[in-house]
Amino acid sequence: MTEFPLLKNFINAELVGQIADRITLVYPAFERDEFVRATAAELPGLELKQRFACIADKLREFLPDDYPTALAILVEILDAGDGRFLQIEDAAFRLLPIPTFVYRHGLDHPEASLDAMYMITRFTSCEGAIRPYIIHHTLATMKRLHEWALDENEHVRRLVSEGSRPRLPWWPPLRQFIADPAPTLALLELLKDDPSLYVRRSVANHLNDISKDHPELLLNRMEAWSKGASEERLWLINHALRTLVKRGDQRALAILGFGAPDVEMRGLALQPARLQFGDSLEFSFELVNRNDAVRKLMIDFVMHFRKANGITAPKVFKLRKARLAAGATLSVKKTMAIRPISTRKYYPGRQLLEIQVNGRILGGADFELVMD
Repeated sequence: MTEFPLLKNFINAELVGQIADRITLVYPAFERDEFVRATAAELPGLELKQRFACIADKLREFLPDDYPTALAILVEILDAGDGRFLQIEDAAFRLLPIPTFVYRHGLDHPEASLDAMYMITRFTSCEGAIRPYIIHHTLATMKRLHEWALDENEHVRRLVSEGSRPRLPWWPPLRQFIADPAPTLALLELLKDDPSLYVRRSVANHLNDISKDHPELLLNRMEAWSKGASEERLWLINHALRTLVKRGDQRALAILGFGAPDVEMRGLALQPARLQFGDSLEFSFELVNRNDAVRKLMIDFVMHFRKANGITAPKVFKLRKARLAAGATLSVKKTMAIRPISTRKYYPGRQLLEIQVNGRILGGADFELVMD
């Protein structure tokens, strides 16, 4: 099996040298060799984010004491387009120590830091770096985000949505927006029809965050947005509602055009009834539309896996979407491997499978999982 290198190993001594070379070109007084030696010595024992922080902290130590001056040097070394600097492979990822510098050392200089992030985000992500500024300099930062939502650069506009996400993965949550998402919803209103899919995807993910804490608020907003919506906005709404759809929320499904299923399920069959761990479970069923109109269907299955304490917990899996003509029958068959995975631990005993159509359970059957 092919082994992929750990991401942390790309933040290495070679990168430290490349950053140092760029700095030396724009700030000749930089103690290049000392910086490289001191920084590279600390990296091997550190994890990924710790490596970003280590490089950022060493930059603060070796660059001028005046933070705005040091920051201006780092902003200048980002753009390799004029040929002054050698290219850095995977630069958008490997230059993350620079926004980390802003995150860790610039909070006492909000205006200079926000000015810098406006430029830095064109080359590497500032979605984590801006979060402490939202917390500690809320008014000034939100004012900038409203301005940036109208910027011509898609990376700047994406920062508006991604940086203010209440539950951005990999970064501490923004608890004020978990409690009250109104300030960020005002930003998303400006971005909901953004011409860039890159930005719209971030908006959808942000809205999905909101759905986890304020489902009714989110549903009300998506109902309003769906009226006269373009295909692009409909895609955004669909993506924003994905958590509620998996939960079988009837309003979310109705917004997407999936009303009451009004179909009959028959012939649900599972095999084998006694499944050895590591083998595959097969199941099949039919859906029959006995009505005189087409039915739009979102078909899922729900596995109720047994936990260590003996109770079962449901997990929804997507099957397919379908349009079922009046009087028509749809046959569905699925094979699911039940084998070791890193995200789930299995326990022996009775497990339940249910079929969910448009958020409603139409029936189910159980099987026994046997583990040596």
